[in-house]
Amino acid sequence: MSEPLLQIKGLRAGYGTALVLDGVDLTMGVEAVGVMGRNGMGKTTLCKTLMGILKPAAGEIVFKGQRIDGKSPEAVARAGIAYVPQGRRLFPSLTVDEHLRMLAPKTKDKRWTPEAVYDLFPRLAERRQHGGADLSGGEQQMLAVGRALLLNGSLLLMDEPSEGLAPAIVDIMVEAVHRLVDSGVAVLVVEQNLRASTAMAQRQLFMVNGRIEAEATAEELAADPSLQRTYLGVG
Repeated sequence: MSEPLLQIKGLRAGYGTALVLDGVDLTMGVEAVGVMGRNGMGKTTLCKTLMGILKPAAGEIVFKGQRIDGKSPEAVARAGIAYVPQGRRLFPSLTVDEHLRMLAPKTKDKRWTPEAVYDLFPRLAERRQHGGADLSGGEQQMLAVGRALLLNGSLLLMDEPSEGLAPAIVDIMVEAVHRLVDSGVAVLVVEQNLRASTAMAQRQLFMVNGRIEAEATAEELAADPSLQRTYLGVG
């Protein structure tokens, strides 16, 4: 059996004395995995701890066979994890192309270059000279994903990628996730949008009070209102 890409064991983390993650266990390979749950269950905290923005209080994060828990965000990014945060965090005064060209010198002979991002999101190519503040929410999300891809990592963390997006744009993001996995990039998707998460990922994990409480397939979750009510408060 091949070694998992990412393995998390007993991860505990939080803010000051407030514990948010309370023993997270998660294993994934080169695939798309959805992490769902109600507000306040620890989904964003999980992303921040994986990226080194928050330091874990206990537990292990093993990525490609190496411990990365406690490392700096820069070291985590160099190890091969890229992050698309909630809210996108673009530079309003920089154009689409300037956002991408900042990282272009490090993409020579790599899979993801600015041109590959434009191929993944043709709308960005059309808007390449527009500033970040002039883009629609969907275009901003495409740019945030494209910028992260230029790190040419093996794992992409996406925090609420469908937030505020029209259904047609969500479909573009779904297709992009599928193309990424096909190209060998794993994607961990934190979502509250049931339709988006089940379309992006076959495996669906449910966070409750800082732990992964259960797992279902996309088909099981979509077809089971009781699962939706229990873990998402919908259905």
